[in-house]
Amino acid sequence: MAETRAERPLRIALLSYKGNPFCGGQGVYVRHLSRELAALGHRVEVIGAQPYPVLDDGVTLRELPSLDLYRQPDPFRTPRREEYRDWIDLVEVGTMWTGGFPEPLTFSLRARRELAARVDEFDVVHDNQTLGYGLLGPGRLGLPLVTTIHHPITVDRRLELAAAGDRRRRYAVRRWYAFTRMQGRVARRLPHVLTVSGSSRREIVDDFRVPPERVSVVPIGADTRVFHPDPSVPRVPGRIVTTSSADAPLKGLVYLVEALAKLRTEHPEAHLVVVGNRPAAGPVHQALERFGLGGAVSFVKGVSDDELADLVRGAQLACVPSLYEGFCLPAAEAMAAGTPLVATTGGAIPEVTGPDGETCLAVEPGDAGALAVALGRLLDDAPLRERLAAAALERVLGRFTWRHTARATAEHYRAAVAVHGRRRGTPPPR
Repeated sequence: MAETRAERPLRIALLSYKGNPFCGGQGVYVRHLSRELAALGHRVEVIGAQPYPVLDDGVTLRELPSLDLYRQPDPFRTPRREEYRDWIDLVEVGTMWTGGFPEPLTFSLRARRELAARVDEFDVVHDNQTLGYGLLGPGRLGLPLVTTIHHPITVDRRLELAAAGDRRRRYAVRRWYAFTRMQGRVARRLPHVLTVSGSSRREIVDDFRVPPERVSVVPIGADTRVFHPDPSVPRVPGRIVTTSSADAPLKGLVYLVEALAKLRTEHPEAHLVVVGNRPAAGPVHQALERFGLGGAVSFVKGVSDDELADLVRGAQLACVPSLYEGFCLPAAEAMAAGTPLVATTGGAIPEVTGPDGETCLAVEPGDAGALAVALGRLLDDAPLRERLAAAALERVLGRFTWRHTARATAEHYRAAVAVHGRRRGTPPPR
C-alpha cells in the first residue's frame, strides 16, 4: 500500500532560543526529544541560538546566532560596533541595557525570518518555550505550529518577587520578567500547546489564560541509557545529592542546607553534593556560613551525563527541595538510577515521584524540619531505601522515558498538520 501523508516521516523544525544542556531543562529537552524523534524515522532540524544545544547523531543543528549578551565570563557585555548586523540586534542590546531580557523576542524574530525563507522544507514547527511575537508568523507562512511550555515563567517571577528584599530589587525583577507579558499574549493565540505535567497545565490555563482544550500533557523522561542502576558503583555513606541552582528561590536549596544542619546533629556523616554553582553571596551562601557547613557541602558543575549518573548512583539518597517544579527531571533521573528519593510536593513533583511512602518520601515545600526528618528516616532504614528505590525505578520505566515522549509528541504533530490541512482546504490523504 502506498505511504500516506499521515504515515510518512515528518520534517520537523525544532526551535530553541537557549540550548545549554548543563543548565536548565530546555537544552535537555531539545537534545533527548530530537534524538528520539530521529530514531522514530523523522527528520529533525534544531534551529537554535547561543548557548547552542548539544545534539546526538542524526539531528541537524542550524545555528541562528544572537549577540550572546550573557555569555561567560562577560555577561551583560556591550557588543563592539562591528557585531551589529540589523535592527533585531539593536532591539536585543537596547532591551538588555534597560534591564529587560530580550532573547525570547529577538530569537523569535530571527526564527521567523529563517522559516520564511525555508517554508517548503518543513511539515511542522515545534517551538520550545520561546513564545515570542515572531512565532505568530509560521502559521501565516503556511506551517502548523506546536509549542511546548514547560511551565509559565510567571511562576518564577512571583517567587523572585516574594524573595526580593527591597523596592529596588522588586523593580529589577519586574523589569527582567517583562517578557512574560509577551509570552502570555502569544500563548493565547497558539492552537496547539504541549506541557509536561498536569500542574503546569493548570498554571498555563490560569496564568496565561489559554483555553484548556488547547493544552495537552506530554510528560518528559529520564535518559535510561545513562541513568540506570549499576551495582558496581559503591554507595558513599551519608551522601545526599541534589541538582539545584543556588540563586533561584524556587529551587529551595536554602531549606535543604538548613535541613542538613539539623540532620548532622544525629548523623554527623551526612553531607551534601550539589550539582550546580557555588554561590558567592545570597541566602544559600549565608546559610552555609551561619551553620558552618563549608566542609559538608560541595558543589560540582560541568559534569558529563555519565559522571552525573555515577554521582547520583553513588549517593545514599537524592533530594529535591524545590518550592515548585513544572516537571522535575532530576527526580526522574534519580529514580531511574535506583537512588531512593526525598522530595517536596511543590508543583508537579508528586506527578513524577508518586505517592509518599510508596516510591519516595514526600514533604511540604519550604519545611526544613520535615526535610531533615525524612532524610534521617531513610538514612536509618536500609530496607525502606531498597523498597522505595525498586518501586520508583518501575514507575519511571513505565511512564517517563524519552521514547514515550517522542511517540506522543509525534502524534500531536500529525494532529496539528491534519488540522492545518483542513483549514487550508488540503485534500485528506487516501
